[in-house]
Amino acid sequence: MLRYAIAFLAFLLPATAAAHDHDHDGEPASWSIAIHGGAGTLERSAMTPEREAAYTASLQAALDAVAEILRAGGTAEDAVIAAITLMEDDPLFNAGRGAVLTFDGGISHDASLMLGDSRAAGAVAGISDVRHPILLAREVMRDGRHVFLSGEGAEEFADDTELERMDSEWFVTEPRARALERFRQSVVSHADDDEHRFGTVGAVVRDMHGNLAAGTSTGGMTGKRWDRIGDSPVIGAGTYADNRSCAVSATGSGEYFIRAVVAKSICDLMLLSGMGPMEAGDNLMAEVEELGGSGGVIVVSPSGETAFSFNTSGMYRGRADSTGVNEVGIFGD
Repeated sequence: MLRYAIAFLAFLLPATAAAHDHDHDGEPASWSIAIHGGAGTLERSAMTPEREAAYTASLQAALDAVAEILRAGGTAEDAVIAAITLMEDDPLFNAGRGAVLTFDGGISHDASLMLGDSRAAGAVAGISDVRHPILLAREVMRDGRHVFLSGEGAEEFADDTELERMDSEWFVTEPRARALERFRQSVVSHADDDEHRFGTVGAVVRDMHGNLAAGTSTGGMTGKRWDRIGDSPVIGAGTYADNRSCAVSATGSGEYFIRAVVAKSICDLMLLSGMGPMEAGDNLMAEVEELGGSGGVIVVSPSGETAFSFNTSGMYRGRADSTGVNEVGIFGD
């Protein structure tokens, strides 16, 4: 009864003022995909045409790769992995190569993956030499003995896999090194959005078999200390998938997403109250904002409806489906 009471109270929450894209209407999609590359202070005045074109091209490339897999009857799991590994290799995003640096100048990556049919899940945190953290999260899931591994233990587990390993220096890019130096000096440059965005990457998918999946990967926060872990690898906070309700990937100020259990709560609202993905996402982003946090979510429903909700000025995002929808966006307007 408590769960139903919580769901009813959440239903009464006022709609957030978050920016969002409408659910696509019309015939149900046999497959659909939504991706994000982070949310934050993204102003047109601070975005050069070249940089905007680069982000747009990267998001479109991820959508195209996933669409090809899903058109051929591929699984939601494979589609999520394809989208995230592409973005992990892209220095534009805060995941994998090009992720932000810790206060000591080190690498600390987090990732998680969840499947909606079985609710199998895997997550890793604080890893520094696995090229694709999302692939290590999948290995944890497939192994099945545990859900969440961290630090040296996660890397020891990786030793028993065939995953590609890289020297820490391979992940470091000059823009991230400069961002860390500015962070250390407590100097904020509004001409560069590195300190003002949450570049976590994520994907949610509904495949032709009716299965959902969600995944998220991140380098965390610039200058993070004390082995801080945000919401991205936390099942239920930054990632969740359940064929009965939805799949969610989040990006933002992770502490608040953990406290609001954002991803699982969105799915609960959809399952218990009948809300659509937009309304449920907006309600949870309102709660995050009330707590003092910012960021965004991507959601896909069992019928293939996709939605974005964010309370920042922008979120790198895109979606595509079998009905012909193909959209990429950056700014809130």
